[in-house]
Amino acid sequence: MPIELDALIATYEDLHRHPELGRQEHRTAGIVAEQLRALGYDVTTGVGGTGVVGVLERGQGSTVLLRADMDALPVLEATGLPYASTATATSADGETVPVMHACGHDIHTTCLLGAAAALADDDGWQGRLLLVFQPDEEGGGGAQAMVDDGLFERFGTPDVVLGQHVAPVPVGVLGVRSGPAFAASDSLRITLHGAGGHGSRPEATVDPVVMGASLVQRLQTVVSRDVAATDTVVVTVGSFHAGVAPNVIPDNAVLGLSIRTTDERVRASVLAAVERMVRAEALAAGAPKEPEIEVRDSFPPVVNDAAACEQVREAFTDAARWIVVDPGPVTGSEDVGVLAEAAGAPCAYWLLGGADPALFEGATTIEEIRNVVADLPSNHSPRYAPLAGPTLESGVAALVTAARAWLA
Repeated sequence: MPIELDALIATYEDLHRHPELGRQEHRTAGIVAEQLRALGYDVTTGVGGTGVVGVLERGQGSTVLLRADMDALPVLEATGLPYASTATATSADGETVPVMHACGHDIHTTCLLGAAAALADDDGWQGRLLLVFQPDEEGGGGAQAMVDDGLFERFGTPDVVLGQHVAPVPVGVLGVRSGPAFAASDSLRITLHGAGGHGSRPEATVDPVVMGASLVQRLQTVVSRDVAATDTVVVTVGSFHAGVAPNVIPDNAVLGLSIRTTDERVRASVLAAVERMVRAEALAAGAPKEPEIEVRDSFPPVVNDAAACEQVREAFTDAARWIVVDPGPVTGSEDVGVLAEAAGAPCAYWLLGGADPALFEGATTIEEIRNVVADLPSNHSPRYAPLAGPTLESGVAALVTAARAWLA
């Protein structure tokens, strides 16, 4: 029997209350495996670390891969929800951090469990379902870890890779875009070396805080001065750590950068510009050592296959329950494309509306809708919270509809 909405909501709230960082999704993986086994899927755990794979075969037909990610973020939740997370975890850097499902991966996981139930209960299709519950999307390594662990050698190569990402647009809207749909991502860790000392004698030091502050400002010119206005580029300094006391100038400052691009040529140019600016700031400050520039994670853009997107778009339109739009290029990033590229299969990955439609009442133009979206908490915000029940219903139906477009 398919999972009822109340049960789906209960699963979602449980996952939201108990988020886990990437590569630590042991509890989540256990819940997923238990539910899939109860539905009759052949289940394998520990794929790529904490990944779960469920397989259901029904005679001859296409192999359809449906993917959901399971990991959460080091964010302190501020939604005020009765099932809000109060969890903490140890990060990869050894720090104790708050943890929250601030990007909706709990929605993704629950929707795929609901779709698994609906498809298992439906005897009107033939083919093969390959359900992939992926770890560590936020770190950019989860998809590759599953591929490296023999995902396709062990479970077969899919004919299509399908998935969705919840976004702060109205429930009932699906965003389908062919071609480069989600940006490539590069995360950098930059260590600036100074020479510390007493806060009262800065002349006897090389201050990495000032060096870093200047670098933060300089990096903003990458987008405005180093690339064309028509190129899609985002350079964000998401963290800056230096010092522990107001009267002590530290030896080092560490910056965390997130870079998003949609074109390989532009990506190479941006990375070169960042390195040039980092080294120039260190030289200008008289740093005693060269700065260190580490690539912490990197994954390519999601390039949606045109024919697969058209097939999905037609299926969504024929279902007559959604407004299907082209959302334009998304500067957020996703590693689902790694699965499609490794499998040599077409990818169709869409946006799932998760915001309360009542918030959009009176908005009748694209510009008015965008203004409402701009005022809503975005993914990765401590206040981000999709409208659970309707979003789950829509997301389950979207996955089932898309899968049935390939299943005989």
